[in-house]
Amino acid sequence: MKREKKEITCIVCPVGCLMEVIIEDGKVVEVRGNECKRGVDYAHQEAIMTKRTLTTTVRVKGGLLPLAPVKTHLPVPKRKIKAITELIAQVEVEAPVAIDEIIVADVLGTGANIVATRSIPAKVEDAVG
Repeated sequence: MKREKKEITCIVCPVGCLMEVIIEDGKVVEVRGNECKRGVDYAHQEAIMTKRTLTTTVRVKGGLLPLAPVKTHLPVPKRKIKAITELIAQVEVEAPVAIDEIIVADVLGTGANIVATRSIPAKVEDAVG
């Protein structure tokens, strides 16, 4: 039986409890130091499979702005963040971009979509007359 202890600072609320998490054979068996139930839930998720919401930008071709802010619509495994950012760095979308538009569906099989968090209109070219 493999027993491991991790210290985690909870970020669910402003209290920021310092929790001690005991893991046996890959499962959380005990959480100490939390002041609320949400801390226990956070400790389980953080200790076994850390996930984060990724925010970044993608290039926009023909847009009023050259970049569009994007994020994962669900938290993704922290261990996949680097690979996801490398993939997104290769993406260029055509303007216009609508807020909540899916830029990359099911990124790297995580179940999370990369979505635009701001609309970017197309650049309007001046007519020569």
